[in-house]
Parts: sequence; structure tokens; C-alpha cells
Amino acid sequence: MLNIQNCPYLPVSMQVFSQEYINLLLSVYFFVLGVLALSHTMSPLMSRIFPDSFPNKQYQLLFTQGSGESKEEIVNYEFDTKNLVCLVISSVVGVWYLLKKHWIANNLFGLAFALNGVELLHLNNVSTGCILLGGLFVYDVFWVFGTNVMVTVAKSFEAPIKLVFPQDLLEKGLEASNFAMLGLGDIVIPGIFIALLLRFDVR
Repeated sequence: MLNIQNCPYLPVSMQVFSQEYINLLLSVYFFVLGVLALSHTMSPLMSRIFPDSFPNKQYQLLFTQGSGESKEEIVNYEFDTKNLVCLVISSVVGVWYLLKKHWIANNLFGLAFALNGVELLHLNNVSTGCILLGGLFVYDVFWVFGTNVMVTVAKSFEAPIKLVFPQDLLEKGLEASNFAMLGLGDIVIPGIFIALLLRFDVR
């Protein structure tokens, strides 16, 4: 297996610092992002699940700078009780991921990242999408199939940057340990191209 500390293709920070520290930093970083992404993904579903009689109160988070006429808004975010419920559920999943690194929690965060990526990233025309997909094809041919660098990085870093599919699920159940992987880039980049085609069809 490739030694991640001595790999010439990796950034200097990954070659200098210990893998444990990098994994710890990534875990905290993706915990925060994962909770927010999963909460945003769950919000439409929760809006349908909660009955109309549910006491849904509105809240506003406002940070300002200065005072008087020079007061400037830094953060102005509005949310409601349903959003808070989604945030609590997402936080539970996040703590589960931090403590256990379970593949289900990893996949929940990974799917949330992929869905938010497809929602937030947009292509302006089909030719741009074709160039992007062609570049991804060349990238995969060299970095994924031509070398074992990307596979080694994906296996070395404990972060929800990939979806994992247990190959020994029937044998070990939820404690499966032999996984096949699918990078989020292989979902998001084709996904934003399909989203472009969908918007074209709708118009």
C-alpha cells in the first residue's frame, strides 16, 4: 500500500503532519458542515411530516456591527421550530459519526453534501457541462485507475467525502467492515449536469 506520508502527489501539509491530527481536524470540520447540510436537506421532509397544528414559531438570529446610523448587519438568519428539530436530529447523527465513524452516519452526511452540492452549484450551458465531464473522465483515468493515490487518500482520511457500500452486509450486518467506495465528486459533477438538463426541459 502507498505510504501517505511519503507520497509526492499529496500537499505538503499531508506529508508533514501526522495522519491522526489531520483526521481529527477533518472530523470536526465535517461534523459542523455535515450537521448544517443534513439539517438543510431534512427541512423540506420535516415540513411535510409535521401536522399543521404543530406550534411552529419563527426566530431570527441577528448579528450587527457598530451602532446608530453606522450599524451594519453581519448575520441575519431566519429560522423556525421545524428547522431547530432538524438541527437537533442532525446533531445526533453528527455525534454518532464522531464517536463511531459508522458507515450509515458517513453515508447520511455524504448524501447531504451531494444533494446540497447539486442544489448550490449551477452550470450555465451544456457545452460547459460536457467539458467538465470530459475533464472528470481524464482525471479518473489517471488518478483513480492509473495510480492508487486517490484510493489511498480516500481510505486514509476518516471523513464523509465518499459513500461506502458494505460488501459483507449479509454476513456481518450493520457491523460490516469490507466496503466499496464511491466519491462524492462522481455524484455531484454528473448531478449538476443532469440538473441543467432538467431545468432546460422544464423551460
